[in-house]
Amino acid sequence: MQSDIEIANAAVLRPIREVAAETLGIAEEHLVPYGHYKAKVDIGYLTSLADRPLGKLVLVTALSPTPPGEGKTTTTVGLTDALHGLGHRTVACLREPSMGPVFGMKGGAAGGGWSQVVPMTDINLHFTGDFAAIAAANNLLSALIDNHVHHGNELDIDVRSVTWKRVLDMNDRALREVTVALGGHANGFPRSEGFDIVVASELMAIFCLTESWADLKNRIGDIVIGYDRSTKPVTARDLDAHGAMAALLRDALAPNLVQTIEGAPAFVHGGPFANIAHGCSSVMATRAGLRLADIVVTEAGFGADLGAEKFVDIKCRKSGLRPDVAVVVATVRALKYHGGVALADLGTEDLDAVDAGMVNLRRHLSNIRDVYGIQPVVAVNRFPTDTDDEIARVVELVAEEGVRAFPATHFADGGAGAKDLAEGVLAALEGESAYDFSFTYDDEMSLTEKVEAIATRLYGAGLVTWDAKARRRLQRIERDGYEKLPVCVAKTQYSFSTDPTSLGAPSGHELHVREVRLSAGAGFVVVVCGDMMTMPGLPRDPSASRIDLADDGTILGLS
Repeated sequence: MQSDIEIANAAVLRPIREVAAETLGIAEEHLVPYGHYKAKVDIGYLTSLADRPLGKLVLVTALSPTPPGEGKTTTTVGLTDALHGLGHRTVACLREPSMGPVFGMKGGAAGGGWSQVVPMTDINLHFTGDFAAIAAANNLLSALIDNHVHHGNELDIDVRSVTWKRVLDMNDRALREVTVALGGHANGFPRSEGFDIVVASELMAIFCLTESWADLKNRIGDIVIGYDRSTKPVTARDLDAHGAMAALLRDALAPNLVQTIEGAPAFVHGGPFANIAHGCSSVMATRAGLRLADIVVTEAGFGADLGAEKFVDIKCRKSGLRPDVAVVVATVRALKYHGGVALADLGTEDLDAVDAGMVNLRRHLSNIRDVYGIQPVVAVNRFPTDTDDEIARVVELVAEEGVRAFPATHFADGGAGAKDLAEGVLAALEGESAYDFSFTYDDEMSLTEKVEAIATRLYGAGLVTWDAKARRRLQRIERDGYEKLPVCVAKTQYSFSTDPTSLGAPSGHELHVREVRLSAGAGFVVVVCGDMMTMPGLPRDPSASRIDLADDGTILGLS
């Protein structure tokens, strides 16, 4: 089979104005084109649709990720193509890829095989410049902080307390901890600093949760950059930074419209980390899709304990959106891996390992039904090494949980390979749900209680412990009036615990909190557990070493 980039480069794309008009009813005058095949949809036009009823929302999530990959984005695209092919006005809503993973370990994030969004190379690289705008606005605030201190520090900022970091959309471990303003008085006041990757910035989370320019500017103004010497929070508004930062993001806030290989529309907009932030594409794009289409298929990052939890407890809580169905992506390989099979042996049939690994999927299904109150459907993303008996066993085990599972071959067959899955999703959408949507915790609970609710209800943890520094930071956040915010737990995506090697469904373990961060503008508190990095490093053999530019201008090696 051809590689992802070979398939994408050979795809025959339709002009984006035709896709917009024929699939979503958007006239050309409401598009801001970026070439022939991608465009932003005018915010003023989207605002004019406020009275339209919303379509159905399908959330794609997954079991706990494994090294071979589960194909969540690929399934989102394949399901969109299948529903589109069945005659339903459907749009996909996806996150924009970060160039850090593109050139690092993960590679691109535009789907795979015959279920991709295109133009794939554009989407995976500079796209429409949204991430560059976010980086510029973020770093403007950093510059204004240091400039304020240099010119007399009227706000009496305690430079030791500054939490705002500069950002770069690239994996670069050497920038995790740096010292700025060296070289003498003319260069400012020296202090310790650091860089995050753009997708870990609070500004990215704000960008994906806002729904208007006015709200964007207000949220940016609420950003707490650090504290003064009397321990009072200092905000971006105090520095008069919010107006200029919002101006840099004016055009970026409009959702990006592209297409799938099969011509279905897709909004690809925003891309916060799925552990440090909430891991979902923008509310702007999701609501636009719900007003323009009958069905929106969107995804949340990593497994249902991370991405789906943040989709529910942060994105849904703040936007009022509610998923009608949750599609949980599973693979035979992932189940066998959680069942104890070594990575090298996943291609060998092992029904016992499938049975053992089902404990992971079973807990995710329980969380989706019993905690979030969403009707689940399982997509069994089939790989060539899967045997018929293994596929049948997964379907049988899922059925024992009262849930329907649908094998799908959309990677190799495009939308046609997800037809059964699409029909299963349609049946779930048309039927009456037996569940009532709910959050994991109530707003009125303390921050500590919210973390404990997530740990015990979703992760199966026995207790939550705190570093002394993290506990003090939490108390300061509560003292400053932020105790009603939701929490965003940052931990490894590979396990329900903080130990990435603890597979399956561990129970009774300890969730240890080592750091607490306030994202006041985004409107949540980040609780960091385990060894989480907000500036990843490159692996020994980075994907960048396989990416090239041919003499005719064709990009090669992108996956």
